[in-house]
Amino acid sequence: MLTKSTYCHGAPSRTGVLLINLGTPEAPNAQALRPYLKEFLSNRRVIEIPRLIWWPILHGFILPFRPKESAEKYAKVWLPEGSPLKVHTERQTKLLRQALQSRLQNPPLVEYAMNIGKPSVAEVMHRMLQQGCDRILIVPLFPQYASSSTAAAMDNVFAVMNTLRNQPAIRTIKQYHDHPGYIAALAQNVRDYWAAHGRPDKLVISFHGTPRASLDKGDPYHCACQKTGRLLSEALELDANQYAVCFQSRFGRAKWLTPYTATTLTELGKAQTPRVDVICPGFVADCLETLEEIAIEAKNTFIAAGGKSFHYIPCLNECSDWIEALADIACAHLQGWLATEDSEAALQASRDRALRMGAKD
Repeated sequence: MLTKSTYCHGAPSRTGVLLINLGTPEAPNAQALRPYLKEFLSNRRVIEIPRLIWWPILHGFILPFRPKESAEKYAKVWLPEGSPLKVHTERQTKLLRQALQSRLQNPPLVEYAMNIGKPSVAEVMHRMLQQGCDRILIVPLFPQYASSSTAAAMDNVFAVMNTLRNQPAIRTIKQYHDHPGYIAALAQNVRDYWAAHGRPDKLVISFHGTPRASLDKGDPYHCACQKTGRLLSEALELDANQYAVCFQSRFGRAKWLTPYTATTLTELGKAQTPRVDVICPGFVADCLETLEEIAIEAKNTFIAAGGKSFHYIPCLNECSDWIEALADIACAHLQGWLATEDSEAALQASRDRALRMGAKD
């Protein structure tokens, strides 16, 4: 059934920007993890195994036991304000809102939603519609497109659209894995860390993995990750032997994208590499996969194999360069929706920032 429209003749048009991140449980306990994992692992884009095979595995082996194990991991990284992913996403939303307010005379409404969990895409989209948004730019917080992340978020957006009598205009951003501002922000984040802590013998650039079958079926994620890694290494002026691109978070027995991060760190440890730094450019906000899987588990893997010193470089989080790059990305996709004077101001701000970043490099 189509929802009742809030349309009112003569109402002013309003533009919105909706950031979408993966999602997080409400608390670091098994009770909260069970529905979160059920929703996540029931998504057909995340798990492509036929339901006849997958359903008994999910309900008979994973959901009865994995929530407790996952809750213990979340508890290690949980912040006083809540889940790290949610905390950083909320802060990024606030900062992007402020950045656009400083640039534009008629700034858009800026909100965020989670693909899994709360606040849901449906909940936030309906709230934006109630506030008069008839144009919404969808900005997935996944720099590299993957069917299991970006496309899953878009599925949620269009599921809402399918229920609306009066649909808003929608624009979507597929990816920004090679956007100059995003790459520059990553590079500056690394430089700032090295300025404070010294340089490593090897920079490991770790991305979240996906099943190898996804690549074979045409998912462009692997290519996007490789390009991000290459552009970041070039921005940092690293030789080929000074960095490595690899993939973490393997799940199940199937082959995933390689080389695996754990294998790479084990090999570096066995070679007694004095110091390794790890950065995770596929995540723009720190979360379980970075703070626990990398900063804790991966460190133990490297040290146990014979490595000496391990450093995790935090995600972009609230870095000012990243917020400005995110504003650049949003403004570029808002062209035609902005007032003439705001379009000109946005373009000029983007040019000025590009010049500043060039001078900084």
